[in-house]
Amino acid sequence: QVQLVESGGGLVQAGGSLKLSCAASGRTVSRGAMGWFRQAPGKEREFVAAISWRSGSIYITNSVKGRFTISRDDAKNTVYLQMNSLKPEDTAVYYCAAALSPVLTSSAREYNYWGQGTQVTVSS
Repeated sequence: QVQLVESGGGLVQAGGSLKLSCAASGRTVSRGAMGWFRQAPGKEREFVAAISWRSGSIYITNSVKGRFTISRDDAKNTVYLQMNSLKPEDTAVYYCAAALSPVLTSSAREYNYWGQGTQVTVSS
């Protein structure tokens, strides 16, 4: 099993920044990939970004490209989502997910483990 613990969410004004962290423990996922998803009230969960543990390759959805970045710290088994220039429409619960496959994908079905989520609220 893999345990994922997100942190760093909170309330921020539009234009501000937040950095989310996702600490992974348990079964080794270092050959796979990590992703961030978000779910706003009344909406489906949507993909935000993914990163390969091994290669560091990244995949970011167009709606946040240029504002959000994803990175990893191998020594800490932690993945980060740096969110800049936040907008009210970024308000959502943000979830970290781990995939055993190294293929970067936006499909939630390909991720094997999920964190509990952290709330991000952007006020206008």
